[in-house]
Amino acid sequence: MTLAVVRSIDSPRRLASAADIEEFEQDIVDQHALAMVGAGLTDGYIDAERSAVIEFARYLGEPVWKATGDDADRYLTWLRRDRGLARSTVESKATAVARFFEFMIARYQGDIHALTGVVVAQPIDEFNRPASTWTRAVRVPPSDDDVDHLFASWGDALPDQRKYLTAARDYMAASLWRRVGLRLNETVMLDLRDWRPDLGEYGKLHVRYGKGSRGRGPKTRLVPAINGVDDLLTWWLRDVRHQFGDDWENPEAPLLPSERHDPMTNLPTRAGPDTLRSGLVGAVERWLPGWNGRLTPHVLRHYCASTLYHRGMALKAIQELLGHEWLKTTTVYVHVHSDHIEHAWAESNQRLTDRFALGTDFNADSKER
Repeated sequence: MTLAVVRSIDSPRRLASAADIEEFEQDIVDQHALAMVGAGLTDGYIDAERSAVIEFARYLGEPVWKATGDDADRYLTWLRRDRGLARSTVESKATAVARFFEFMIARYQGDIHALTGVVVAQPIDEFNRPASTWTRAVRVPPSDDDVDHLFASWGDALPDQRKYLTAARDYMAASLWRRVGLRLNETVMLDLRDWRPDLGEYGKLHVRYGKGSRGRGPKTRLVPAINGVDDLLTWWLRDVRHQFGDDWENPEAPLLPSERHDPMTNLPTRAGPDTLRSGLVGAVERWLPGWNGRLTPHVLRHYCASTLYHRGMALKAIQELLGHEWLKTTTVYVHVHSDHIEHAWAESNQRLTDRFALGTDFNADSKER
């Protein structure tokens, strides 16, 4: 198998000197930065990526396209042991280098091979790639019984709460984390206009401040009000929300307001993330104390993914619901029960038995005919 030579207009015809090599290498680094600009990434993000690539190239001491997995091993070890950088910093630098090599292979593999005879390889591979933060800190959620007990007790106690409005608001926010896996900040930024009961069978929430990727800014999505969220929103808007203030008909008013009012408008302000998080903390302390300090909004997001998967929802659908860019991220959120393998084995054996039984009946019928 031979490599097709894809040469851009301004590619050098030959690398006759060290200066030519350095200039060509710099051109590739600059083109990588230009591609990130074209993708709409932020200046800060581009600077960080570029700095990591340049640092790796200087550590290497030879043209960057010659880097191997061994070179990356030594570089990552140097970052950790000699420079004493934090694990997360090493991870971000390794990821930046890996992305640069993906770009170089995709755009310049043909040029580099034609000019130097080198076939560029990805030096950050499955063996030295630092484990991602979210794979190191797996957030295994509580059991169905624990979560059902927490929310049943919380809901039953709402009418007796001294501050009923804020208690109901915190319950509503936590229900969105539990049932459709919204992120904390996504929940905070919802406005009244974002509830669209006219869309789809259950209505949909327009999440306008979803988590973006690679400095692209907020990522929007429509979240179906499945899993009982439509009924909860109906209750919230019909029985509770209007009691916070006179802005309940303003589509730009916060869906989940604070009990505090703006001194200029006398209208309720938006409840902040710490406020909603504290509401969950208080409920857990009271009704599920064994999970004190462990059950967070993000763990409920994991719980949502796991329960929907166990009910038969496809991973791709869960990915879209949670707003993940990569399906691999969604798989980390799904936590199977300890007997999941045994159940799958039993079901597969039952399907096999049924198939053989059907085949026997079919053969018998054929012989009679």
